Amino acid sequence: MSNEPVLQAKNLSKRFEMEDKRILTAVDDVSLNLYKGKTLGIVGESGCGKSTFARMLVQLDQPSDGEILYRGKNIQNLKGKDLWENRRHIQMVFQDPLASFNPRMKVREIICEPLLNYKLIKKSEKNAVAARYLKMVELPEDFMERYPHALSGGQRQRVNIARALALEPEIIICDEATCALDVSCQDTIVQLLVRLQEQKNLAMGFICHDVALVSSLAHDVAVMYLGNVVEKLPGEDLVNKVRHPYTKALIDAIFDLKMDFSKKIEAIEGETPSPLNAPQGCPFQDRCPECMAICKEQKPLLQTIDEGHLVACHLEVN
Repeated sequence: MSNEPVLQAKNLSKRFEMEDKRILTAVDDVSLNLYKGKTLGIVGESGCGKSTFARMLVQLDQPSDGEILYRGKNIQNLKGKDLWENRRHIQMVFQDPLASFNPRMKVREIICEPLLNYKLIKKSEKNAVAARYLKMVELPEDFMERYPHALSGGQRQRVNIARALALEPEIIICDEATCALDVSCQDTIVQLLVRLQEQKNLAMGFICHDVALVSSLAHDVAVMYLGNVVEKLPGEDLVNKVRHPYTKALIDAIFDLKMDFSKKIEAIEGETPSPLNAPQGCPFQDRCPECMAICKEQKPLLQTIDEGHLVACHLEVN
């Protein structure tokens, strides 16, 4: 397997100007890579910027600064036919498939619409193609005759995955793709994604607020807080080798049936500051039990502390 990333985000930032002219920084100087056959998990509380980052990767939002490279080529300024062609390579599995489906389309049309748009199949081939992709996501062939409202949440998400795979992309971005499902359904969808990734050698970005779920499938994990990546480490190290106080707090707040029930579940104290009023210095300072004077003055840089392990915390350099 090549060590070259298939998709690179270099120093990406996204700022929004509010009606009162104040600037909201949703993503602040984030650099992350996606590799063939590997999953990058991006985790953090609601509002941390992970979904905005995902939308930039699939070119639904334009970055304010930075570059997005697909196989070494800068793609964020593509327009017209070049942009249209590039969309084939990077597809998204949305959080709410019902909202992203046309309610008047049957499953057959939902799956085949991208292929027809790119003139990759003929209308006469729709039944055979729909059947193939339904089998791929472990749904019966006769589901192609159903409408979205006639499917369960898990079934709709499988159709959502089938549609994303129809163009045979190299990269799949899953934005909170399991958060609306019950726990048992989440597990089966994650297992499906893992199998499909292995079969197709996909690069996958998995955006989620559930640390335990991310640790179960991600090869690498980036932890975001207030638009910043505060820690990045191998997925297998997520529970036992974390170093940033915020990541530790996320781990301590996990409730899981396999957990040690003799250990107290710790909630994260305080509220996340508004991105409109981000503090000077470390973004986590107001909620950090180990905050020092330097944390209020200087923003810590993301630095390597071990192989594949980066942390943005003054505790790691003092």
